[in-house]
Amino acid sequence: MDNSIIRLAIFGSTGSVGEQTLDVVRSLPGRFEVVALAAGGNVARLREQIAEFRPAAAWALPGLEASTLAAELGRTALHQMWQPMEAMAARPDVDVVLMATSGLAGLAPTLAALGAGKAVALANKEVLVVGGHAVRAALDAGGSLRPVDSEHSAIWQCLWGEAPESVARLTLTASGGAFRDYDLDRLAQVTPAEALQHPTWRMGPKVTIDSATLFNKGMEAIEARWLFDVPMDRIDIVQHRESVVHSLVTFTDGSVKAQLGEPDMRLPIQCALTYPQRDAHPAIAPLDLALRGALHFGAVDTARFPALAIAIEAGRRDDTTAAALSGADEIAVARFLAGGCRFTDIARVLGEVLERHQPQREPNLPQLIEAETWGRAYADAALADANPKGQER
Repeated sequence: MDNSIIRLAIFGSTGSVGEQTLDVVRSLPGRFEVVALAAGGNVARLREQIAEFRPAAAWALPGLEASTLAAELGRTALHQMWQPMEAMAARPDVDVVLMATSGLAGLAPTLAALGAGKAVALANKEVLVVGGHAVRAALDAGGSLRPVDSEHSAIWQCLWGEAPESVARLTLTASGGAFRDYDLDRLAQVTPAEALQHPTWRMGPKVTIDSATLFNKGMEAIEARWLFDVPMDRIDIVQHRESVVHSLVTFTDGSVKAQLGEPDMRLPIQCALTYPQRDAHPAIAPLDLALRGALHFGAVDTARFPALAIAIEAGRRDDTTAAALSGADEIAVARFLAGGCRFTDIARVLGEVLERHQPQREPNLPQLIEAETWGRAYADAALADANPKGQER
């Protein structure tokens, strides 16, 4: 067993996945060295993390607080660096890059890390949904992707030791989100506070809303297409309320593998960081099926949750449509969280983007970014006069 120290760069360190990654680091003393930390606007929390983990490099979104922290780091005895994310991702003293930023901010450092031959533990959906074509090309440099989302981690683990040609289908499981039992009329009236109450997982606000609309699951299907080189028409989604069976793989002989575990993000995070080894996490109890008693599965209702079908269709098109949808969803979710539109407006705008976007086939990176920007602009304009109470202004 290789017990050498794993040197980490953690992007999005102050977010939900970043914080849970640092919890894994704390739980396995001597297993990891935190070389670099990058955050968004939560500079106060980043400052605390730097004091605890003493990384060689750090970064945060530009601003007064970030500038103050950067100046302080330059005066420490450790000679810590304030380093741009792309340079941080390619540092020679980093073994694994944990990419947990939100949105397109993670794309450039992911490409830089792969170009430098790094292992990237990927927890950013937009990197593959928007930049999948570019990421697949960057893998030729010798880097590797290790999925962190529980569903993709499950598929990844089920595929260990299997020949690619033996894979028939992939099945992603979906909890159904906060509103899985709501009818259409009730969905039009839900509030941001209600939408943020996920029944199973502890996640950030953006992904929690995407889970409630099920757009998240459609994006995960697109991610799976890029991660595992399986076409969209061989990827299925099934509702599973308990979030214990994380995903399944059906093989050509008819057999099925499934990965099970308690719904705790620290498990797939640790799996991605320590691969190919499995280390015992002292705070995570193994799954007790007798205690669980029963597991339930069912079809997903795309009539109530059209955002799922919209995302799946975008993935089938294999062009810039998914990038445009990703940009539009960023704006629509932010508008809903701010109280500026109804929950059902999110799927409405996504449907309009699917219909009106003029896609580019076999896109390059600038075309993908242009499509994402177009999606943002379209959603911003489409929701300018939205009324959260559903009344005309």
